[in-house]
Amino acid sequence: MPVRRLPPNPSLDHLKYQAKDMLCLVRGKFGPASSAPMLEAAQRIREFHPRFASASDADICNAKFTLSDAQLTIARVHGFASWARLKRHIEQPTLADQLHLPHHERIEDAVFQHAVGLIDAGDAAGLRVWLRQHPKLVHQHVLFEGGNYFRSPSLLEFVAENPVRHGKMPANIVDVAREILAAGADIAARNETLLLVATGRVARECKMQVPLLDLLCDGGADASNALHAAAAHNQQEAVLALIRRGVIVDLPVAAALGRSAECAHLLSAANPAERHLALALAAQFGYVEIVRTLLDAGEDPNRYNPLGCHSHATPLHQAVAAGQEAVVHLLVERGARLDWKDALWGGTPADWAAHQGRPELEAYLRACSEAGSRLRSGGK
Repeated sequence: MPVRRLPPNPSLDHLKYQAKDMLCLVRGKFGPASSAPMLEAAQRIREFHPRFASASDADICNAKFTLSDAQLTIARVHGFASWARLKRHIEQPTLADQLHLPHHERIEDAVFQHAVGLIDAGDAAGLRVWLRQHPKLVHQHVLFEGGNYFRSPSLLEFVAENPVRHGKMPANIVDVAREILAAGADIAARNETLLLVATGRVARECKMQVPLLDLLCDGGADASNALHAAAAHNQQEAVLALIRRGVIVDLPVAAALGRSAECAHLLSAANPAERHLALALAAQFGYVEIVRTLLDAGEDPNRYNPLGCHSHATPLHQAVAAGQEAVVHLLVERGARLDWKDALWGGTPADWAAHQGRPELEAYLRACSEAGSRLRSGGK
């Protein structure tokens, strides 16, 4: 789920009210546990509170959930590790807290910042010398908050240009990355960089995605670590490159690639989590036959997407956003709820259609919603 970026001048009091409202929702003071607002709150808690990552809606409603839990969730919703860190960001900001700046300009350590400058300049020889002069640098991390990833990157992760900082990368970025690997970047950094490269648009646009993936995999990174994330970001070149490295295609990946026959073959052996992810991906990318197969097999369209795959929204929201008209019609026909709001912006699928400038889908969804309301009220 994307984090909710703080405004330029955030109010700590307003954030406290958000936490209190969340606590009231969980305790049932704003309506029943099955209400849409409670389900939205439960999804935010599941996404951002580490104690509830695998909890069901019912588990969250029945848990001992305190104001401190609500404050931690709100802090993490905004990209901060704790309420104390969020409070410090507001009351005592430093250079790293200047969220409007690109990440390389928020680095407070001059030695680390110079190394990132060498990466961005494509100065592989200069970087080699700098790493020899500062051997601990390759294991060092910098702390960024206010985002939903790239929160504690090592030096190697800056080669991925994800998040986007310049919108381009040096033509010799593979040589630059090789210098950092040779200096001893650890396996965690290699795996995280693989994930960033596999999901980043700049590496793909610069024709460096596959060469970087190959370099990292040759250097011990786990190709399976990035497969689902690449599929969720529709990075098909990266997905195919990772498959060539020997990763087994499972149901979600087959769904993301639109392989209907393969999905039908894999369905019976897939676990519930794989089925859930497969529905989210097939709906987003418009593979209507795969969506139909999954619904026929019992998948519920009225769930938020799984963590790591637009989990603030439902399959219907994502199909609307992508303009997948056939999938939208199928999901509605199969009972997808039209009143369910996304957990980040609070919009229904029809609201998403309006925001995306899809008037025909918006009119269809609002007409279906009105028809459903008349039916529930006895036709009045």
